[in-house]
Amino acid sequence: MAHQNYYYKSLLLFILTILSGCSNSKLLSNEGVLKNETYVIKNVNIIPMTAENTVIKNATLVIKENKIFSINGTIPDDVKIIDANNKWLIPGLIDMHVHNLADINFASNYPTKGATLFSDTQDFMLLYIANGVTTVFELSARVEHFGQRNEIIKRKVIGPRIALAFLIDGGNGSGNIANTPEDGRQTVRMAKAQGYEFIKVYSGLNIETYKAVVDEALKNQMKVVGHIPNAFRGRLEEAFVPNFDMIAHAEELSKQSTNLSNEDAQRFAKLAKENGTWLTPTLTTMEKIAEQTHSLDGIRNLPSLKYVHPLMQSKWLYYNHYNNETDPKRIARIDSMVDFQFRLVNAFNEAKVPIVAGTDSGVSGVIWGFSLHDELELLVKSGLTTEEALASATRLPAVWLGINDKIGTIEVGKYADLILLDANPLHDISNTRTISGVFVNGQWINRKVIDKMLLSLEKKNSGNLGKEQYDWKKRKEH
Repeated sequence: MAHQNYYYKSLLLFILTILSGCSNSKLLSNEGVLKNETYVIKNVNIIPMTAENTVIKNATLVIKENKIFSINGTIPDDVKIIDANNKWLIPGLIDMHVHNLADINFASNYPTKGATLFSDTQDFMLLYIANGVTTVFELSARVEHFGQRNEIIKRKVIGPRIALAFLIDGGNGSGNIANTPEDGRQTVRMAKAQGYEFIKVYSGLNIETYKAVVDEALKNQMKVVGHIPNAFRGRLEEAFVPNFDMIAHAEELSKQSTNLSNEDAQRFAKLAKENGTWLTPTLTTMEKIAEQTHSLDGIRNLPSLKYVHPLMQSKWLYYNHYNNETDPKRIARIDSMVDFQFRLVNAFNEAKVPIVAGTDSGVSGVIWGFSLHDELELLVKSGLTTEEALASATRLPAVWLGINDKIGTIEVGKYADLILLDANPLHDISNTRTISGVFVNGQWINRKVIDKMLLSLEKKNSGNLGKEQYDWKKRKEH
């Protein structure tokens, strides 16, 4: 079975869009959440997520000019007070594998023609903010994502910090293709010149081009994340070269095993450990894929599906290739891969290979923001402690991205990307869902505002369900 097609086909999702028109941007402005204020959070239990991670109980934390000003220090004058009695404060969550929706032209092209579908960036970024996801790593970045990031930086939109990786593939497909070492090196240099911060390698690269891409990225001080190219099957050890810094899916290792044994899991962990290669398992993605090979009821019954644009709902429910192309042999293989990946993550964790949380959001049924909480629960199911799971979505991603001096822990001087929870996630990882409010770069959004925005988005989407222009099959006609 061609497992490489699972994620290759999901590349279609990287370029999808949601349409404009919603009052959420106005709602944010009306509520005043885009203004910088000085806040004091009183009586809060702080889970700092530093390496020591000593919980600070009944603390007072001051946020000033979008940064953490003090913890149990002097309270300035003229502040807004948030009484957080019996609540818990953690760093904002980081999703290390996303594919964000943005403007796109689905129809035929000609000079001067722009997009045919336009995104409401605030609608889309709401899905992250409502779930306390304050930083994301876009793994198939294009110029529109720079625009989205700039909208957020200019405070026209409230949304997460966005890191951008440039995807390089081989073969005869579209996009950024390199089939020789020379082309691979030049493509890396172009990505660097255009402002991309990381390189993502993909399945179709041949061995020599892959090695050239990774080496050129090192010369340009760009970390490399991605797939293990199919050309390495049977010779996996050769893929672990210097500067191959992170594997984008546990599935990439599942494809390298013929018997999905514990011995293979331990062997893969040893290879990664020796090379300094981290892992983003994206367990929730493979679990959703497995679910869809059996039935689409799981997607239909997702409580958060109502926040997904009708065009995407149409694709997931009526043009779902995981379900349409299924057969008993494929179902059995994917189910066995799901089981193996839990064992794989446990082996990596026991080998002390750093694991970071990512979701591959945008794959059918993997909903932006919401899915990161699913991933944390699956990591705990795989054997991580609740503290290790939280570290995988806070401190460790910040370290890998090279911005741990700015985010990832609750410390004085760092940006105020914070989540206020009603219950302790160290006791139960599902408590990351009990969000009372979110600080995004020092901007406070309480539960009431989040719920209003989600309701507005739900109404907008429900009013468009079933309309012809939101039929995925007819997207090129509109």
